Amino acid sequence: MPHLRLRARPAPLASLRVTSSARTVRTIDPATHAEHLRTLPAASFLQTPAWGRVKAEWRAESLGWFDGDRLVGVASVLHRALPRIGRTLAYLPEGPVIDWAGAAETDGLASWLDPMVAHLKAQKAFAVRMGPPVPVRRWAAATVKAAIADPALGRLGDVPADVTDSGGVAAVEHLRAAGWRLQAATGGGFTAGQPQYVFQVPLADRDEDVLLKAMNQQWRRNIKKAAKEGVEVRVGGRDDLAAFHTLYAETAGRDGFTPRPLAYFQLMWDELTAEDPGRLRLYLGEHDGDLVAATTLVRVGEHAWYSYGASSTAKREVRGSNAVQWQMMRDARAAGATVYDLRGITDTLDADDPHLGLVQFKVGTGGEAVEYAGEWDLPLNPLLYRAFDLYLRRR
Repeated sequence: MPHLRLRARPAPLASLRVTSSARTVRTIDPATHAEHLRTLPAASFLQTPAWGRVKAEWRAESLGWFDGDRLVGVASVLHRALPRIGRTLAYLPEGPVIDWAGAAETDGLASWLDPMVAHLKAQKAFAVRMGPPVPVRRWAAATVKAAIADPALGRLGDVPADVTDSGGVAAVEHLRAAGWRLQAATGGGFTAGQPQYVFQVPLADRDEDVLLKAMNQQWRRNIKKAAKEGVEVRVGGRDDLAAFHTLYAETAGRDGFTPRPLAYFQLMWDELTAEDPGRLRLYLGEHDGDLVAATTLVRVGEHAWYSYGASSTAKREVRGSNAVQWQMMRDARAAGATVYDLRGITDTLDADDPHLGLVQFKVGTGGEAVEYAGEWDLPLNPLLYRAFDLYLRRR
């Protein structure tokens, strides 16, 4: 295994650094929220006002942090009310967008988080859940591949990291000391957990030849085969969402998950592209007129995410999924993205775990596995929080 390296590394989704400790938090309008995000290198698409409108079953609120009259941080808060009680879970997916790295290393997180908690408590939140967008550990593709081959290792978290991010470690230590509780990802239903482990391909200062060479032999072979077989990849429009959804529903049936309805993707398209015409793109991989693969790509500034994917059972040998991923990666780089994010992976290394195949597919891109700080809860009403936690555990 490579030797551990400890380094201070600014969180890629963090706000610019500010120094004042006298901050206030208040509700802001979505336009002000969106404009602030445009001044930053990147932020999670889950922290955009548009995403709050996509999650129609939640009540969205835009928050702003102010040093005097100067806006220095923002957040998209999703409120979900408990039935018949009116108290809410206040959820900040992959947020808030504040100076996590700088504040954590100077023990200044309280000056950011305390006024936020006070505001949300006044909004009748019984608990706050957030997912700090700060990386904690990173593993190169070669390290993950070697770990998969080692039968003594069952979880990625047990593997010595290639890089440990000091800002992320400091943030985790602060949250634990301040009474926040790390949550295991449960997903579905009332909860909306985001992955703690993701796989990302760095794009900065890497041309296409370098990106290809970093991939494993199988990925390069599949990209070459797709081109030889005549797979064509194009960017579609809203009218193509129906074809995408048909393929997506087929994928759901094959892989055993519940698909979202077509209306969800239409709403996602309408809201994200209204906020920024380049925010969401639909990619379609076709072979002799047949749709064999389709994906959606979301980009905010320098960060691009592969969000939803679908592939056909027929013609899998033409490797349409590889062709689409390669085109998205190249287009993201050309648009100025420095990170291509393949989103979540489990931390399993067990050969008998059905999720391992997805891990291996993403590792083949030659990027790196990244562990984020995870999602944390702060109970504000202990009685309601215990009832809520018990409800989740019994589901």
